[in-house]
Amino acid sequence: MVQGDHPPDDNVFRSFINAVYNTIDAPVTWMREKVVEPNQKKYPWYHKQYRRVPTIDQCYTDDVLCDYEANLQFKRDRAVDSEILNILRMRYEDCMMYETPEHLTVCKPLWERYKAAEEAWFIKYGDLGAYADARKAYMKQKHRMIWERRNGPLSDQTK
Repeated sequence: MVQGDHPPDDNVFRSFINAVYNTIDAPVTWMREKVVEPNQKKYPWYHKQYRRVPTIDQCYTDDVLCDYEANLQFKRDRAVDSEILNILRMRYEDCMMYETPEHLTVCKPLWERYKAAEEAWFIKYGDLGAYADARKAYMKQKHRMIWERRNGPLSDQTK
């Protein structure tokens, strides 16, 4: 006997319910297993790629939906950049733990990479606060560019 097969049931009502269930379920299951699943694109849920939406400077002033999408994109970008910074920090800390006596020389490239990424993160997101949105970040970028035009670059990364 195959695992999916069950012995015949003596109860007429249960047999009727199983027949109705199989009548409805069999075409749906066949369609899912033979048509839908073979044609699906397989990718892990944690690698989902969102399409890039217009940035806040490309939105019209009265386009609320575009502002909303730009804010969501900004928050995703901020989360990704923060996680990259966190990974770089953890790499440096792990290097310090494993290379304790001479960690100042062995871990120096990791430290420099982390400091450069931290500076870039602060240039883009620093001093915006917890409730930052795309418009505030855009205004910060605009003011920084005006200041740099008048006074010169703030750092090596903004040249």
